[in-house]
Amino acid sequence: MPAPADQPWWRSAVIYQIYPRSFCDASGDGIGDLEGIRRHLDHIAELGVDTLWLSPFFPSPMKDFGYDVADYCNVDPLFGTLADFDRLLAEAHARGLRVLIDWVPNHSSDQHPWFQEARRSRSSPKRDWYVWRDGTPERPPNNWRAAFIDGPAWTWDESTGQWYLHLFLSEQPDLNWSNPEVEQAMHETLRFWLDRGVDGFRMDVIHCIGKDPALPDVPGELVGLPSSALNDDPRTHTLLRRIRGVLEAYPGERMMLGEVFLLETGRVATYYGAGDELHLAFNFPPLFAGWNAATWRAQIEQVNTHIEARGAWPTWVLSNHDNKRHRTRYGSDDRARAAAVLLLGLRGTPHLYAGEELGLEDAEIPASRRVDPGGRDGCRAPIPWSGNGNHGWAGSAPWLPWPPNRASLNVEAETADPESMLHLYRRLLHARRDSPALQLGSQKLLDTPDGVLAFRRDLGDEHWIVAINFTAEERTLALEGAWRVHVATERGLEDQAFDKQLGPDGAVLLRRGL
Repeated sequence: MPAPADQPWWRSAVIYQIYPRSFCDASGDGIGDLEGIRRHLDHIAELGVDTLWLSPFFPSPMKDFGYDVADYCNVDPLFGTLADFDRLLAEAHARGLRVLIDWVPNHSSDQHPWFQEARRSRSSPKRDWYVWRDGTPERPPNNWRAAFIDGPAWTWDESTGQWYLHLFLSEQPDLNWSNPEVEQAMHETLRFWLDRGVDGFRMDVIHCIGKDPALPDVPGELVGLPSSALNDDPRTHTLLRRIRGVLEAYPGERMMLGEVFLLETGRVATYYGAGDELHLAFNFPPLFAGWNAATWRAQIEQVNTHIEARGAWPTWVLSNHDNKRHRTRYGSDDRARAAAVLLLGLRGTPHLYAGEELGLEDAEIPASRRVDPGGRDGCRAPIPWSGNGNHGWAGSAPWLPWPPNRASLNVEAETADPESMLHLYRRLLHARRDSPALQLGSQKLLDTPDGVLAFRRDLGDEHWIVAINFTAEERTLALEGAWRVHVATERGLEDQAFDKQLGPDGAVLLRRGL
């Protein structure tokens, strides 16, 4: 049953993140590429998701593995060509899959022609495209700290005798969005991809593009924290409204999904504006929540209070390319299975990170193979497609070691096993796709025993309950009325009347009636 036609597509969608380097290599160089993604579109479509988000594939020196962009309007040869992208986009659309691409507006690579020109001299016409300040080589302009490195968010440029700002690596200088020329140039990069037919953008650290021009010091209690997690300047909201205007000039409900790395849900909520800024904003506190029913109940209440109350639509995410996979964090396969029920039962737009549907853990990365300055290699391990040989990758060994248990945790093996994590995700995703109530219905938290989280999803005459036992002991969940198990993490329970028992670290998706 399709979702109501009057609702924007991104409210009922499930978004599937692909880290291209790690998805599948078709060229044989050990690095995943666009052709590798294209060859596995059927897996994605059969899974039951609606939208792909592709992490950066632009030309880059790869100091931050693509988040240091040297050309916003092309494809790095590591990943293929623009023709490869166009083919991937067309074939995704032919399968009913929408495509978002990553857009990195806060900073470019130091190898981008804009920055190369900017640092040529103080009188360069592009000097003001970046953030420069006077000072001495011994003392940065303020106390801001960079992410991923233990040091200031400033680098001294010897040739021109000024500091330049970088909230991340020194090879990622911050663009100066207070310069109208920068704003217009970045709008043009959006139009380049919109003209090619993309359905929207995941916008990297979008909350950082507006900055107080005074660049004041961070207060004492926050000194030492990355400034990228603290920047929350009102100028960003004006910039977002104008970016929204660029997308709204195109047909087909093009969408803005913003990475707002602020760890207070109330602050994240402001980036929706009055329905005129981001369509969706990542709310990361749930990603950092432990395996605890009370903690998750509080997270849902925070979302209700700050996001739902303003008429905005929440997002939910358990894993991504920057954090340990939730299978690793939660510590067991049973918990990972229960987390799938939780994620796909919640009201909002869920995001899956490629490999979650296989129950993958982070890879163990020996010191000799570590490449990421932020220590995020483990969660970026390559996806195994088969159990033997090079696991469905062409040619040479992949750029990072394989995740654990790849002989059994791979697409081929799990497709053949009806009790696998892959089939659990498929059942959940297809249930959600077929149910307007699970996509768009109301959500009400229920009274439960300690250690259990349960909530109702209702729309019209459709009624569901999602229940998760966060404990290592069986729990009894008494419910009014008759409920049938539609999906369960435990074997043998599905398509049975619910007997009020939840097994240890177990979860069920229940439907009203017998």
